[in-house]
This record gives sequence, C-alpha cells and structure tokens, in this order.
Amino acid sequence: MYKYSVSILGTGFIGLCSAACFAEKDIKVLASTHNEKKANMINEGKAPFYEANLQEMMDDIKTNKPDLLQCLLDPVKAVLETDISMITQGTPMREDKSINLGYIESTAREIGEALKQKDSYHLIVVRSTVVPGTTRNLVGKLITEVSGKLPGRDFGLCMQPEFLAEGRSIIDTLRPDRIVIGSFDEKSGDMLQEFYEYFYGDHLENCPILRMNLESAELVKYGNNCLLSTKISYANEFANFAQLVPNVDIVQVMKGVGLDYRINNRFLGAGVGFGGSCFHKDVNAIKAWSKSKGYTSRLLEAVLNINDDQAVRIVDMAEELAGKLAGKKVSLLGLSFKPGTDDMREAPSIRVVNELKNRGITNIIGYDPQAKETAEVEFGNTIQYANSIEEALKDSECAFLITDWDEFKQLTPDIFKKHMKSANLVDGRRIYDFDLFNKEIPFTAIGRVQIK
Repeated sequence: MYKYSVSILGTGFIGLCSAACFAEKDIKVLASTHNEKKANMINEGKAPFYEANLQEMMDDIKTNKPDLLQCLLDPVKAVLETDISMITQGTPMREDKSINLGYIESTAREIGEALKQKDSYHLIVVRSTVVPGTTRNLVGKLITEVSGKLPGRDFGLCMQPEFLAEGRSIIDTLRPDRIVIGSFDEKSGDMLQEFYEYFYGDHLENCPILRMNLESAELVKYGNNCLLSTKISYANEFANFAQLVPNVDIVQVMKGVGLDYRINNRFLGAGVGFGGSCFHKDVNAIKAWSKSKGYTSRLLEAVLNINDDQAVRIVDMAEELAGKLAGKKVSLLGLSFKPGTDDMREAPSIRVVNELKNRGITNIIGYDPQAKETAEVEFGNTIQYANSIEEALKDSECAFLITDWDEFKQLTPDIFKKHMKSANLVDGRRIYDFDLFNKEIPFTAIGRVQIK
C-alpha cells in the first residue's frame, strides 16, 4: 500500500521523470496533461520523448506496478484524488524574451477548481522555473480566488526548484545534491520535507535540505542556471583568447582553472555554446524581469551575446580551414543540444544551420543518434537527415562536430578520409586528440591553433 499520492501537473522532462521516479519508489502518481496522445502513450508505458533511462524505468513500472503511474486528461480529478500536487508546467519565452506564465496561471485555476470541492488540507508545490513573486502572488492568489480557500489554513504552498540536467534527469531526480524548499509557512514546508524524507531515505545523509521563503527559492533556480551559463560563456571567451596566439590549448587552460577548489571544472568546457530548454529561457527571463524592476543586467547580456556568437565563430573557423563553403556539402554530427536527449530547444545546431544559410550554404546534412524526429520538426526540409555517420559524411567537404555523443568519440581520422570528399573537420566539442587529427586530416578545434 502506498503512503503518499501525488499529482503531477505537466508531463514534460521534469514532470514525467519525477512521476516515474516517484512511482518506482511506491508513491501513487496521477500525472495530468491536456495532450490526449501523450496521455495514451504514458498509460501504455511509453515515453513520449527520449531521455536516458526513462523508458527502461517506465517498462519496469508498467510490468511490476502499473497502478502507481497513470496519466489523466482531467487535472481537477488528479488533484482531488491526491494529497500533494506539483506544478511542472513549462514557462516558455515570449517574443520579447520575458517569461510566459500562461500555463502556470491556467494550472493554478484548475487547482482552485479542485480545492473548491475538497475539504481536506492539500499541498501545492511549484516546481516550474518562475520569476520571484510568482508562487505567492500568482499561484497562491489565483487558487484562493477560484477556491475561496486560504494558503496556510486550507492548503499548503511551496516552491521547490528542480535542478535536473536533461540527459541525466532520472539520475538527478534519484540522487540530487541538494533539495531547496521555499514555503509559505512552516506547515507547508514540513509536509514537503516529510515527503522527501520518505522518498530519499538514507540519501539525505549526504544531501542537505535548505529551507527558505518562496521568493528566495524562486531566485535560487535562476542563480543556478545563470551561473552555469556564465561559466560556459566564460570558457568560450577564453577559447577565443586562446585562438589569438599559437601554443595555447583551452582544454589545458580550463583544467588548470577548474582545479581551484573555489571553482571546479564542471561547465568550463569551451565549445559551440549552450542550448536546451532552460539556459536561454531562464537567463533571458531573469534579465527581462530585472529590467522591469529598473535594473539592467550587463553581465547576463554579455553571457547571451558570447553564446550566440559561437555559431558565427565556428563557421568562420570552417571557412578558414576549407575555404568558402557555399556550393559545398556540409555535415553536422549531432543535432540535439546535448547527448542523452532528443531535445532540440535552443540547440547550438540551430544557430550553426542559420549561420550557414546566411552565407548561402544550403547543402547541409545532419545525423543524430536520437534527435532525427525532433530535428525534422525544427528544420523541416531545409536540411537533409542521415541515418548513419557514414551517410552523413558521404561526399561532404566539411564536417562539424556539434554534439558529443559517445559514438562520435570513437571516430578516427581514417573514417573521415574514407567517406568524405574532402576530410575537413571542425571539432566544436573538443572530443578529439588534437595532435593526432591535425596530423592526419585538415582539422581545427575550438580554443586551439596549431602549436609551433
């Protein structure tokens, strides 16, 4: 018999990965979506998107405990039949790059409709990334307006930011390095903490739970993502410095920097820039929010500009290596924004393709181990899609390594020489041995020029 019942309102990466992990630990989960096709897939035990280890977990749940994970089309019913509701809806970017809270607002209204019919205490947890003030002033007030119930008396209200990295969302859900709980009052926070003490058990011996108010918890998530984005753009800025003079290798430089215990080496890898559903959106959202409050962030503006410029730089590097690419066939190895996921949102490949098109380069073919379908939605028929590395490289005159999938790491110079018309290679992720490749084929890499 399960001890907790949780409704998950939103079935994207955060929502579905959380739902699967909870169900795997014997927590009753009612997920909710308005997408009938997605709901049917989840109820059949099929993941509607690729995320490392997710399908395997859903297979196990479907086989051994199918009653613990169900997906409904009625969010009101999901809330009514559970004790805790987690809002995991998307917060996309508007055209002006500010945050769109439309999904959060509609979900809060649906929760209010449910609580209007419910007499028992219910805990609401916002896990979506929202600007400071949203949980209290939008979610809490809308629920009160619709239901007539008051936070702290009739329902609990928490903000618990997630720190899941796509490609490892299951691992990050099961083994977080910290849990941040922002709460409206002590009772709300205590109930959520008790839930996680049950879910995580002994893992909490090495995983601190931080308690704070709602607004501080909201800003923690932006502080986290903005700092990681800054580290990436910082590494890319220094990669640009490294390319100004021979005898500098940005990989060695960042290794030296990252060994400082105050910094650490994660997210200091120079490359084609960051992508995904969070970094662009969140950096832009908090930048727009602060501007609306009268403060302009020069730092975050620079972080975004450096990142966007990487697409221009990598194409510049390619044309310095292979000559003008207009009229030539160009290959992209990797399309998703990172390995372990098929997510194309804000992927560096999009910016590279756009820059290639700006220069009149139209014969573009891409290969990705998992993202072919999502890439087709993004690019349509503006590029070609290969089913293998060999097909992508055939008759190509320049290849760009965009996403560092493991299967690309196994490639040798001979593979490029065998299949390409002209074996020009641009390593946008620094996964290849520079000396070996530079000796065997025309080769260039982010953050290094030939040592003399």
